[in-house]
Amino acid sequence: MRSINLSEWALKHQQLVLYFIIVFMFAGYFSYTHLGQKEDPEFTFKAMVIQTYWPGASATDMELQVTDKMEKKLQEMSQIEYVRSYSKAGENQLLINLKEGVAPQEVPDIWYQVRKKMGDIRHTLPEGVRGPFYNDEFGDTFGNLYAFTTDGFSYAELKKYVDAARAELLHVPDVNKVDYVGVQDEKIYVETSNAKLASLGLDPQLVFQTLQATNAVVPAGAVETSSERVAMRVTGEFDSIEAIRNIGIRANGRTFRLGDVAKVYRGYSDPTVSKMRHNGQEAIGLAISMRKGGDVIQLGQKLDASIERIRAELPVGIEIHAVSDQPKVVKDSIHEFVKSLIEAVAIVLVVSFLSLGWRTGLVVALSIPLVLAMTFLVMYAFGLDLQRISLGALIIALGLLVDDAIIAVEMMALKLEQGWDRLRAATYAYTTTAFPMLTGTLITAAGFMPVGLAKSNAGEYTVSIFQVVGISLMLSWVVAVIFTPYLGYKLLPETKHHGDENAVYQKPFYQRFRRLVNWCLNYRKTVLIVTLLAFVTALGLFKFVPKQFFPSSNRPELMVDVWLPQASTYEQTEIQIKALEEKLKGDPNIASVTSYVGNGSPRFYLPLEQQLPNLNFGQLMVMTKNEKVREEVMVKIQGLFDKDFPLVRGRVTRLENGPPVGYPVQFRVAGPDQAKLKQVAEQVSAIMRGNPHIRHVNTDWSERVKVMRLEVDQDKARALGITSQQLSYALQISLSGVTVTQFREHDRTIDVIARLDRPERTDLNNLKDAKVYLHSGKYVPVSQVAKLKLESEESIVWRRNRMPTISVRADVEGAQAPDVTMKLWPEVKKLADSLPLGYSIEIGGSQESSVKGQSSIMAVMPLMLLTVMTILMFQLQNISKMILVLLTAPLGMIGVAAILLLFQVPFGFVAQLGVIALAGMIMRNSVILVDQIDQHMAEGEHPWHAIVESAVRRFRPIMLTAAAAILAMVPLTRSTFWGPMAWAIMGGLFVATLLTLLFLPALYATWYRVKKPLDAA
Repeated sequence: MRSINLSEWALKHQQLVLYFIIVFMFAGYFSYTHLGQKEDPEFTFKAMVIQTYWPGASATDMELQVTDKMEKKLQEMSQIEYVRSYSKAGENQLLINLKEGVAPQEVPDIWYQVRKKMGDIRHTLPEGVRGPFYNDEFGDTFGNLYAFTTDGFSYAELKKYVDAARAELLHVPDVNKVDYVGVQDEKIYVETSNAKLASLGLDPQLVFQTLQATNAVVPAGAVETSSERVAMRVTGEFDSIEAIRNIGIRANGRTFRLGDVAKVYRGYSDPTVSKMRHNGQEAIGLAISMRKGGDVIQLGQKLDASIERIRAELPVGIEIHAVSDQPKVVKDSIHEFVKSLIEAVAIVLVVSFLSLGWRTGLVVALSIPLVLAMTFLVMYAFGLDLQRISLGALIIALGLLVDDAIIAVEMMALKLEQGWDRLRAATYAYTTTAFPMLTGTLITAAGFMPVGLAKSNAGEYTVSIFQVVGISLMLSWVVAVIFTPYLGYKLLPETKHHGDENAVYQKPFYQRFRRLVNWCLNYRKTVLIVTLLAFVTALGLFKFVPKQFFPSSNRPELMVDVWLPQASTYEQTEIQIKALEEKLKGDPNIASVTSYVGNGSPRFYLPLEQQLPNLNFGQLMVMTKNEKVREEVMVKIQGLFDKDFPLVRGRVTRLENGPPVGYPVQFRVAGPDQAKLKQVAEQVSAIMRGNPHIRHVNTDWSERVKVMRLEVDQDKARALGITSQQLSYALQISLSGVTVTQFREHDRTIDVIARLDRPERTDLNNLKDAKVYLHSGKYVPVSQVAKLKLESEESIVWRRNRMPTISVRADVEGAQAPDVTMKLWPEVKKLADSLPLGYSIEIGGSQESSVKGQSSIMAVMPLMLLTVMTILMFQLQNISKMILVLLTAPLGMIGVAAILLLFQVPFGFVAQLGVIALAGMIMRNSVILVDQIDQHMAEGEHPWHAIVESAVRRFRPIMLTAAAAILAMVPLTRSTFWGPMAWAIMGGLFVATLLTLLFLPALYATWYRVKKPLDAA
């Protein structure tokens, strides 16, 4: 039974083929215009934050009584890789990180299980503990961020306009969340004076009880008649500030109006916890996230329209500023990639036209948009978006998807040159090259399998490389065997040919190349030894190639972290932030400065390392004019920290690509004893400071903080009927205040806080005179029942998997972080080996993340190898030949090492993917050459001649496809993200292609002991 020839079928159904070409082109254009557009691919943050509060507890109490119990319970969950926690006075936080191999769809159920586990131990936590509180939306990205500033309006008035704007933005299609940023919580304060209350004989507790009783909402029953039920409502709850002031307080036979004995006013959180500032002005921010599956470009257009409507309604004096505009970033990014794609298409077309001629090149040129259109159609069908990774994958694919078309049309053109008619020439290409092409295409696609199947965060981030390249390669084969023969049939002319069909291979160039191949066969041992030495040398040189995890982003933003000593107040932090803003004011390279005091920026960019709330922390997002001036501004800010801000620890970073890492160089010191731990951490810090590329060494443990300890004379306290709880409560009222009730206004509840007035609560000397009221109505000062003693305690205790852990961290300058880490490691490891049992030092940062990413890739390599071997066996059906082809796969490393070392291009995760895929490209060429040798030998040629003539005949298509793939990468070399992969593929494929045509023939002849015939040249 005759096997089907798809090319022949296409030529017999030309109208149908033309119809599908038109349909696919229109469908592809439609799909392209409707594909979702994002800056980064969808990425599952496998992290959850749990917070718990225990007012009054020390850091050590929180660690032992709360944190440890929670961590023990979480140990039961096998999906958790590690739990990192901190405990500090009155609060703790657990950051749960899942194993990178956990499938994204399993994550929500795991978070549900975490909640259940925490619920199981809730009753074992000490009395007074509030929480746990969960945040499993840690990875939400707020791509659009707006700052509202005012000149002439109060904060409350500005807040009303922001509320209205938020309500409007929530109605925009595809908007998921609109969160406030830097909003101050409203409070109602009732401030009293100890001296005044004492002179009037008023017990503060009586004031609080009266407030609570008057404002309480309790059922008052109902009257049931024979026909209806009427509920009773008792008035008295507060409906205004004046109503609170007018409450009557009765004591010692007298009635006082609250407003006469206390100051009652409406304000905001005091002390302030966090604020947002924009270009030196206080601001309220609105952060907007997009629904899953939305189109960021369309969302941006709708948001722009809504913001314009809102702006038109605002009074003069209130302004809206775009802090982060992800749609614009994505639009510019896609524009740049489309520009690179057009450049790559133009390069491939030039290669085709110059090497194949006008008509033959036109066939290849027409194949490109057809494959791209079909690729967009399949991407649309499977819900694949246009984003950083898929766009780069399209450019990578472009250099590969023309390979099959070039091979098919080159064979057809060759047969036409030899005098064949168009139908026979078009269908002959299918019979001789279709299945070797399919094998080569499958092998090339299989080269990207590791990234498609890698179970890691980096693998999930880059999976669309495999998806897009795989789709386009398979479709390119379909186009090459069905549509390209049709186009060739219509465009290529028949030529009359007289004489030998092989005359085309007798041209001077081919004769010179034939002599070179013969030389390689004659001196095969020399060729093999030289190639092997070059390969070993390349591996040796590779250790000098700079290493990295992911490169920095090319976005113009700079993130500036400002840390003050742990005990610093919010006011001190704000002073430093304002001073830094003033230094940056007027810089022509800076477009805007947005500051966050007491907190970090919302996650406006997916790989952003988000900072958590801290009173002693501030962060600036400095928007520079472009990527070029960004480096100048970065140097300037670093200089400011060195000269003008001695009291702060400052850090300036670019935005990163890939999963967040934090400090690039990190070592984790773990052990049971905190004092010993600090000592070891200091030794690690000293080792790190000895490296010239290390900058700003620090640890995540802060300095100890002051605490005032009250040593209660329990005998005196009992005699007076006073408990430690009453003492704590009296001090809480004196210093921070207590929430006594809530003011209900429309849909909001506002805390009513009772406290002493400012002079009495901010002076440590007044502590000894703080009054503790007795049951008799009299009072005693605190100093009568307790001694005040100033001490220090740990401000924060970090743990990792239940073990106290100090992370020693640093930035890197003038080198790549993994290289610096590995240079430091021998000395650090020597220190680790000398530590007592129970202590350890581990590598963190970029090196750890890089190893995880590489390990996930290596774990899939056996499956990739098995897949490639199986495909080869189906095609070659000979184990020896399969091994021959496999032996050519590593040859690309010679070119990779040479080009990366020559241009000092760093080798990271993305470049590693390129090198693995490169092996597939090399084997594709090898299998086509081996198949050609088999064809010649099947026709009865001597093995020597078969090897030589196969190399000669496959020279043009192999070199053309390699040139197309190499030159298509040129536009990508300008990309910060894709540059290392592009350079690796260019260098590796160039060297490997030459070796395929010279080394493989020599290896084949050696393997099969082919002897030179007498008639050989």
